[in-house]
Formats: sequence, C-alpha cells, structure tokens
Amino acid sequence: MDRDKFDLRAEPHRRELLVHCYRMLGSIQDAEDLVQETLLRAWRAADSYDEQRASMRTWLYRIATNACLTALKGRGRRALPSGLVSASQDAQAAIELNTDVAWLQPFPTAGDPAAAIAAQGSLRLALIAAMQYLPARQRAVLVLRDVLDWPVADIAEALETTTASVNSALQRARARLAEIDITEDDVDEPDDRETSSVIDDYVRAFEAADVNGLTRLLTDQVVLEMPPAPLWYVGRDAYGEFMARVYAMRGPAWRVLPTVANQQPAVGAYVRGDDGRFHAHSLQVFTVTKAGITHNVVFFGQDLFAYFDLPLHLE
Repeated sequence: MDRDKFDLRAEPHRRELLVHCYRMLGSIQDAEDLVQETLLRAWRAADSYDEQRASMRTWLYRIATNACLTALKGRGRRALPSGLVSASQDAQAAIELNTDVAWLQPFPTAGDPAAAIAAQGSLRLALIAAMQYLPARQRAVLVLRDVLDWPVADIAEALETTTASVNSALQRARARLAEIDITEDDVDEPDDRETSSVIDDYVRAFEAADVNGLTRLLTDQVVLEMPPAPLWYVGRDAYGEFMARVYAMRGPAWRVLPTVANQQPAVGAYVRGDDGRFHAHSLQVFTVTKAGITHNVVFFGQDLFAYFDLPLHLE
C-alpha cells in the first residue's frame, strides 16, 4: 500500500482514535502523541494488513490500544485534586500549583464529529477519572467491550490473550468501578435549553463579579476543584468564599467564552491585565443537574486553550 493510499484510508479515523487514546490516557496531549505513534506503526506494518481479517478501523484501534498499553507501563494514574487530597476547609488556603502531578485533562467536544462516537459511552470527567484507578489492561478491556462493543474474542485477539482472561479482566474492571463513588455517572441532567440557561446565568454573574448570583446557581454540596493546584472545596458557602477571594485578588474584570469539554458545558475564563487586555486564565468544566451546578473543575493555565480553539487574549 503506497503512502497516499494509506493516508487516505487512515485519516478519517484520526479523530475517533484520539477519543480512544484519551479514554485510555486521560490526557489530550498524550492522546495526540499516541495517535501519531499509532499511524506511524500502522504505516510501517501496512504491507502486513489483511483487510479480509479486519477493517481498517478495527486494525487501527488494535494498534492504538497496544500503543497506549506500552505508553502506560510504569506510569501512575492521572488524577483530579479530589482524588488525591481531602477537601480544604480554608477559603484562604495558599494556591500553589503542583506540576509534578500527572493531572487529568479535559477533552474538547464542541462541534466535534467524535462526539457521536463518544456518545457510545460517557466521556464525563468523573468517569474518565474513575477509569484511571484501573490497571491499564483492565482499562483497555473495559473500553473495547463496554464502549466500542467489541466481541470478547476480538478483544482477546487484539491483546494477544485468551477469552477467559478478557472476561476475568472485564469482571474485575466493572467491580472496581462499582466500588468507586462516581457521583456524576448518573446525573439527573436537564435538557440542553435548561443547561444553557443555567450556564448563561453563571456567565453573567461571573463577569459581573456577583458572588451571590453565582452561589444561587449551585447545589448545597457543590464541588469546586482546581488542577494543577491540589486544592478543592465542598459546599455553596465555601465556593462563594473562594470566589470572593478570587475577585479580591485578581479584580472584578473578567470575560468568558463558551465551549464544550467531555460533552459537558465549559467556558474559557479571561482576566483583565495591566495592559487592558483580557488574558486566558482557566478552563472551567461544569456538571449541571436539574438541581443546579454540582461540580466545577477549573483547569488553571493557558496550555489547554489551543485545544479548545480559544484565543489567549481578548481585547
């Protein structure tokens, strides 16, 4: 197979392979690297590809899964602050960024055709975080079986193991996830219009530095966490106290651009600097239920903005 023909057949699968690698790795940056590795491995093995045995898509998924397993050897899990430390009781606690931790990252899904593929299984941050507790092979088996709906025999062939081994790994993976309290796995979601209304109200209150307006949109046990700061809070009062501190520290002048991350509503937040421009500050990913906002994961830093096609500055 010549390179042009290979690229023509492989390229349509790039985006869904990115989703797959993200599920395995919990990092958009690592997932992009592994997709590149997958396509390179596939190109090098193109002469051995037998389309009578498997479709191009299945073959690429097989290569991607094994590339991810190789990459995960010796790595710890990616986490959110709530999975590493206890909730803080001090709204004035020092915000110290810890870049030594491999933090979970959000995944852009706004206007993304991969969202249709992702809909086969949740991409919610809470579930991706929970899957990080699984050993790599269990994670792979769970994704291939429960998300991609592969037959057990095909998974065994892809991972070069037995069907009994696959069934055992799947059973252990499901049991482990059942032990983990994935509070957002079965949220009572409002419809799109109601969700948009809640986020619109939040944006208006956020840009107006209206702490009371913000807290009215939250549930009693709302969670606020802020990777890469190993810091998180529980409760409407703690959330409000922290936001009051943010406005006191950084000023009340903020702007917001909407986006979607992990099929959840999200925004890019910008704070006005001394030069009068608004600078990228954080990417915030919300969980919205009929009772209100139950979770906000605030990813500090500008490095993720490019993945969401968000500018670094607003005039």
